[in-house]
Amino acid sequence: MVKQTAGRDRLGNLAPKFAELNDDVLFGEVWSREEKLSLRDRSMITVTALMTKGIFDSSLKSHLITAKKNGVTKTEMVEMITHLAFYSGWPNAWAVFNMLEDVYSDGEDINSHGGVFGIGEPNVAYAKYFIGQSYLKPIAKMDNMSISNVTFEPGCRNNWHIHRAKSGGGQILICVEGEGLYQEEGKEVRVLKPGDVVTIPANVKHWHGASKNSWFSHLAVEVPGVDTQNEWLEPVDDNQYGKL
Repeated sequence: MVKQTAGRDRLGNLAPKFAELNDDVLFGEVWSREEKLSLRDRSMITVTALMTKGIFDSSLKSHLITAKKNGVTKTEMVEMITHLAFYSGWPNAWAVFNMLEDVYSDGEDINSHGGVFGIGEPNVAYAKYFIGQSYLKPIAKMDNMSISNVTFEPGCRNNWHIHRAKSGGGQILICVEGEGLYQEEGKEVRVLKPGDVVTIPANVKHWHGASKNSWFSHLAVEVPGVDTQNEWLEPVDDNQYGKL
């Protein structure tokens, strides 16, 4: 079981106890008890819970992807959703099947992406700040500096956001796979290729993500600073993105 850090990465300063419970208890003690219940079965239970509660956002898609990684076959998932349709509602089944078709497509293996660092896990903690599916692979962390590999599926991008800091701070992107896009407010979009480096100053509004037809991965280096925090803003909507 991969050690989860999403809670601390996202909520470590705002809600440290919640972050601890998320990483160490839910995705630590509970999910790691494979001698009691396998990861495969836990994935099936989690998808069932989200479907019956009517949760059809990116968190459900992330758990479908995890279920596939944990060995739940397409046939098993289809049968499970068909069975659940009679208990949780026909429209709920339709909603899950729409995601399932994408996750279990017979296309390329998502694990082939991420460059030399690998794709990591579905980026559940930050999903509400992304359009499309992203993945996160922590690489290194020391004091208030961290490096993570972020992978975007085609068409995925994060919201406009600002890396706030009183001094220092900001972020550095090092592109490792695919083709991506980066834009600062008031400036033209920049196309990114492997080997490109983007230096993002603190307090500058920007967004980044994959191009429409390509997976994209970059290392995100959080630059140390004083009173650093991310301010998440409005999404890059489909019309705006489609014109690029």
